[in-house]
Amino acid sequence: QVQLVESGGGSVQAGGSLRLSCAASPVTYRPYCMGWFRQTPGKEREGVATFDTYGRTTYADSVKGRFTISRDNIKNTLILQMNGLKPEDTAMYYCAADGHCSFTYRPYWGQGTQVTVSS
Repeated sequence: QVQLVESGGGSVQAGGSLRLSCAASPVTYRPYCMGWFRQTPGKEREGVATFDTYGRTTYADSVKGRFTISRDNIKNTLILQMNGLKPEDTAMYYCAADGHCSFTYRPYWGQGTQVTVSS
């Protein structure tokens, strides 16, 4: 049974930083692509960043230059370093994993971690 468990969310003031982690299990589960998505009430879920097995990354325009996605292959963990946070970054953040970076093949999702940025 594949599980993705996020951690690291919280409340910060604008300009602050947070580091989100997503631990994937079992350790033998090595998906081609992992990514972070976010969602606020009443809005569609949006992609934030992706990281594929070749180390290629993509970012939403709204977070470029502020967020950094990385993957610790030893710990089988996906990281999202978020700097320069803005109130509009407030959302529930979800980790996802799939065999394709479109996340339409057979995606797995975490339970989410809340990020709140105050002005």
